[in-house]
Amino acid sequence: MLKEIRNPNQLKSLSLQELESLAAEIREELVRTVSETGGHLASNLGVVELTLAMHYVYDCPEDRFVFDVGHQSYVHKLLTGRYEQFHTLRQAGGLSGFPDPAESPCDTFVAGHASTAISAALGMARSRELCGAGGRVVALVGDGALTGGVCYEALNDAGQSGVPLTVILNDNEMSISKNVGALSGYLSHLRQSRGYLAFKRGVRRWLEKIPKVGMPIFRFIEKLRDAVKSLFIGGQFFEALGFVYLGPIDGHDLRHLIRVLRRARADERPVLVHVVTQKGRGYQPAENHPDEFHGVAPFYIDSGRRRKREQEPSCGLLVAKQLAEMADGDSRICAITAAMPSGTGTEEFRQRHPERFYDVGIAEEHAVAMAAGMASAGMKPYVAIYSTFLQRSYDQILIDVCRCNLPVTFLIDRAGFVGADGRTHQGLFDLSYLRSVPGLIVAAPRDVRELKRMVALSAGVDGPMAIRYPRDGLDLGAAMASDGPLRVGEWELLSEGEDAMFFAAGPMVQLAMQASIKLAGRQIRAGVVDARFIKPMDARLLVEAARGAKLVVTLEENSVIGGLGEGIAHLLAESGLRVPTLILGAPDDYVEHARIEEQREGCGLSVAKVCERVAAALRAGDAK
Repeated sequence: MLKEIRNPNQLKSLSLQELESLAAEIREELVRTVSETGGHLASNLGVVELTLAMHYVYDCPEDRFVFDVGHQSYVHKLLTGRYEQFHTLRQAGGLSGFPDPAESPCDTFVAGHASTAISAALGMARSRELCGAGGRVVALVGDGALTGGVCYEALNDAGQSGVPLTVILNDNEMSISKNVGALSGYLSHLRQSRGYLAFKRGVRRWLEKIPKVGMPIFRFIEKLRDAVKSLFIGGQFFEALGFVYLGPIDGHDLRHLIRVLRRARADERPVLVHVVTQKGRGYQPAENHPDEFHGVAPFYIDSGRRRKREQEPSCGLLVAKQLAEMADGDSRICAITAAMPSGTGTEEFRQRHPERFYDVGIAEEHAVAMAAGMASAGMKPYVAIYSTFLQRSYDQILIDVCRCNLPVTFLIDRAGFVGADGRTHQGLFDLSYLRSVPGLIVAAPRDVRELKRMVALSAGVDGPMAIRYPRDGLDLGAAMASDGPLRVGEWELLSEGEDAMFFAAGPMVQLAMQASIKLAGRQIRAGVVDARFIKPMDARLLVEAARGAKLVVTLEENSVIGGLGEGIAHLLAESGLRVPTLILGAPDDYVEHARIEEQREGCGLSVAKVCERVAAALRAGDAK
C-alpha cells in the first residue's frame, strides 16, 4: 500500500487491519532505505504507529506538526508524498534527513536541535489565534528532549496559556545515548507503575470475557482514565504546569492511539499525551542496540553490521583515551558531555574513571556552566560536545568560563563539514563565535598526531581553551609530524613560497599541501603555514611569511565570516603589510546535506578549485 499513498488524508479510508499492514510495510522500507543511505533508524522504527495515528486523526498540513529535532520524521515523509524520492534520503540533491518546508507543506518547521519544538508549536498556536486561522498544532518531542531547559520554559508558558496545543511525549528511554537525570526516573515511574498497569490489564481481561458489551464498557472506562490513573500513578507533574495529561499509552497500539489523539484534538486546552514506544521496533539489531542504530552508516540488513568499517578510530575516541590516561596521574581531570558519551568517545573515559565522568543530558548550557563551577573549585574539566551543539552554550562560555578565566577545555567534535546531517548540524561556525570571546585559546590541529599534542598541551593551560576536530581521524604520516615544542599561539612553517602563501587550519592543511604541489606544476611557488592556533594568532610568523609573497591565501572549514581568514586579514592590516588576501572557506550560507567531499567541492575547497582561484588571483595581480 505504501507506494499508493500520495496524501496523508488517504489513511482515513483505511481499516485498522490495513493500517497495521501499512505499518509493517513502512518498517521494511525504513530498514531497506537506511541500510543503503545511512541515517536515523531506531527512532523512526519506534514511531511508525504513532505517526500513522497522527495523520489518521489530524489533517496535515492544515494541522501543523512540529518534530523536535526531526530524527523521527522519516515515516512522516513517507506518508506525505515523498515515497518515490525516499531512496535519495540524505544524498546530495535528495531528501533531507530532517523536516524541511522546502520539500513539503507538511513540514512546518526546520528542526535539527533538541528541545525547541514546544516553543515553536506554541508560537504557531498563538499566531493562529491572533490571525483567526483554523487547524491544530502538535509538537512531537522525545523524552531525551525534556532534559533540555528550553522545554521547561516552553511547558511553563504553554500550560498557563490556555491555547489549544497538543504535546506528544514520545517516551522511548533514549535520546542519542541512554537518558539520564531525575526526569528520566520520573517517566520510568509513570511507565512502570505496577498498580496502574495491573489494574488496566485485569479490567480488560475481565471485560473481554463478556460478549458484545464487554469492550464497549472498557472503552467507556478509558474515557474516565484520567480520574482513575491519578489514584495509581500520580501524573501531577505535567498537570501542575497546566496540561491535561493523557497516558501513559502503548505507542504501538494503533486503536488506542487513534482514540486518545481524537480526544486530545477535540480539547480546547493544552494537552500532553504520554506515549511509550520501543526504539528500533521491528528490526532486531536496532531493538538490541538502539544507541548504535540512532544514527547509523550503511549496513547489511541480515546482520546489522556496517558495510564499510572505518580504517582509523574517530578523533573523539582518540582524545578520550588520551584524556583517560592523563586522568590516571591527575585527579583534577574530569569529563563532561551532553547526552552523547558514545558519539564523542567519552564512554572510554567513563569506563576508566566513572567517578569523574558526567553525562548531563541534552543540556549544553548546563554542561558548560557546571564545568565553570567545577573549575572554580579546583577541578580541570574537559567538555566534549559537537560543534553544532556547543553554539547553544555561547553565553556560558563567554560569561561563566572565560570572563572568570577558568581552566575549562572544550573538546569540539564534528567540527567542519559533517556530511549527510546537513544544514542544522554543520560545524562551520565555531571559529567565528569563539574568536569573539576574550581570553579563550582556540586551536585546530591538522591531524591526529597534532591533536594528541594539543590535548597534552591543554593540561598545562591555566585558563580556557577550545580544541576543534572533525569526526574522522586523519594521519598525515611521520614525515609531516612536528619535532619542535608546541607553544600556545605559535604556528608552523611547513614550506616556503614566493608567489602565494597558504595559511590553513585543521584538515585544510592537507588541502593546502596538495594544492601547493599541483601549483608547482604550473610554475607557481606556493608555501604553507599551519595556522593551528586561531586565537591567539602568530602575528610574527604571519608577517614574515606573507612579506615576500604576492598573495596570501587562507583555508578553513568554517564560515568565511569571522573565522581564520578575517582574523589574518585584520592582523595584516594592523601590521601595515599590504598584500592581496584570498579568504577561502564555507560561504555565508547554510550548507546542504551531501557527502563531505561533495560539500567541500561545492564550497570551492577541492584541490582543483583552490588552484584555479589562486592562479586567477595571481593573474589579476600581475595585470594590475
